[in-house]
Amino acid sequence: MSKVLFIKASPLPNEVSRSSQVAETFMAEYKAKNPSDTVEELVLYNTEVPLLDLELMSAGRELQAGKAFTDLAPDVQKKLNAYNALTEQFLAADKYVFVFPLWNLGIPPLLKAYIDTFVVAGKSFRYTEHGPEALLKDKKAILIHGSGGIYSAGPTSSFTHGEPYLRTILQFIGINVVPSIFVEGIDHNPSKEAEIVAAAKAVAQESAAEF
Repeated sequence: MSKVLFIKASPLPNEVSRSSQVAETFMAEYKAKNPSDTVEELVLYNTEVPLLDLELMSAGRELQAGKAFTDLAPDVQKKLNAYNALTEQFLAADKYVFVFPLWNLGIPPLLKAYIDTFVVAGKSFRYTEHGPEALLKDKKAILIHGSGGIYSAGPTSSFTHGEPYLRTILQFIGINVVPSIFVEGIDHNPSKEAEIVAAAKAVAQESAAEF
């Protein structure tokens, strides 16, 4: 039995977000194929995701120097507890399903803040004399990525820092990232929205059966 963490990184409701609709198709098929697995949904825009800011970094240094957690300011303790809870939740999963849009050729800022909670030295990777070593080598992920234009291939593929960045950071900590599902090009040709979404849902069903 596997534990799946379904991470949604869009503030839009499912009826508006085409990538979320495809992701729901993926999850429905996955659950049908793997009824004994546990699925936990994390909606980032409904979650307190602490920023890795000066306050958190200062607290980390103080704790490493021997300061007791209870001696930190109450608001800092609360922020650290929220941060660490997200770290432990991520580490406890076996599989990850990310659904996210392309915003200004990158990822939503809340997704970047979330990445900072699980790419943690000593937790998901470690430093060695030979360089960084990934620690999550027995896990896998799939990315379901929406964009108004087409960036998965062609002349604009070098522009995007969305799907390639998330794929790279997950591979950095050892996670096997299977081929992504792209929901793209609707803004270029709105008349083909239904066709594009239907094609992506078909890919999602096939991918879910093998995930």
